[in-house]
Amino acid sequence: MSEPGGTETSATLRRIERAAGGLATASVARMDETLPWFRELPADQRSWVMLVAQAGVRSLVLWLRQGGGATDRTQEVSDEVFAAAPQALARSISLQQTVALIKVTIDVVEEQVSELAVPGEEQSLREAVLRFSREIAFAAARVYARAAESRGSWDARLQALLVDALLRGDSPDVLASRAAALGWTDAPPVAVAVGRSPGGEVAAVLHTVYRQARRIGVEVIGGVHGDRLVIVLGGAADPVAATEKLRTAFGEGPVVVGPAVPSLDEATESARAALAGFRAAPAWPTAPCPVAADELLPERALAGDTEARRRLRHDVYAALARSGGELLETLDAFFAAGGTLESAARALFVHPNTVRYRLKRIAEVTGFSPLAPRDAFALQVALTVGRLDPVVPTVSDRR
Repeated sequence: MSEPGGTETSATLRRIERAAGGLATASVARMDETLPWFRELPADQRSWVMLVAQAGVRSLVLWLRQGGGATDRTQEVSDEVFAAAPQALARSISLQQTVALIKVTIDVVEEQVSELAVPGEEQSLREAVLRFSREIAFAAARVYARAAESRGSWDARLQALLVDALLRGDSPDVLASRAAALGWTDAPPVAVAVGRSPGGEVAAVLHTVYRQARRIGVEVIGGVHGDRLVIVLGGAADPVAATEKLRTAFGEGPVVVGPAVPSLDEATESARAALAGFRAAPAWPTAPCPVAADELLPERALAGDTEARRRLRHDVYAALARSGGELLETLDAFFAAGGTLESAARALFVHPNTVRYRLKRIAEVTGFSPLAPRDAFALQVALTVGRLDPVVPTVSDRR
């Protein structure tokens, strides 16, 4: 093509300028014809695409006037194309779809090169259009990258607020509104996992969490609070197993998973248990990682967790008391005998099989087997808590 400002080039540019409106209209018509998803866009978004197409043709003229990429303003010129549409367009249309729109527009312009260029300029214009399409593609990538960075920063702040609300026990309405803004679908069950943050930029930490969560098909919301990484999981049938697959997103140290609950509305309960378990976890150095908060009930009780004390008192000690005094008596004798069944039987003046039966009943009533070291520890703590804290009988207990 002739140098900018030359007679032939000026004539070609004037033709392109006069045809700008028609080119944009033809491009949009082609999009409507060849792209099914484009036909389904709302009217306002279709009008934004028309504005972008018109701006693209004008930008092509300006780009050619300035030397067809020979100046430092190439990026600035190509970026102006997308300034015609609001940033909301980047949230409505994917980058892949945007590339498809650019391709359609370029195809329409190429088809009309013979009419737009003065004789002898066709090949030069065609090559210039191809170079310009490359600049526009880069500009689209920059627009989407900026939108992603902005959205990522906003999402990180919103997720941190949501996790804060969970830990504070805010109302379900607050949790629901913030979760909805993040696209949370509340797939059941929901559970909260707590561990140490690996350190570094929060956005990078959360990116690792989301990437791994997508691989295993679970929904997550995460936040970094001080040195802790808190993750809310949704749709994981086994939250502990799912957290194990996310283990590399956490830093060194224990990772504790709260109990599964039906929805985000009740996730505060899971969050509290996970946090209490995380604080108490150092007392069990050989604990699996991740570990369920319920497996840390004795450590949590010793660390002052009132919910753990309540559960051990009510669900273990009181359950044994309701089942008959011989179970508590047998458990005391078994522990006093150092876990030796025969010695406990002699102390109780009963046959060893009787002790064996009662220990089995204790496991059935409480869910903890006196013959398993970890369960025996939990039962001992439950006996201690139950005798220190008075049990308040419920209506069902009195019946």
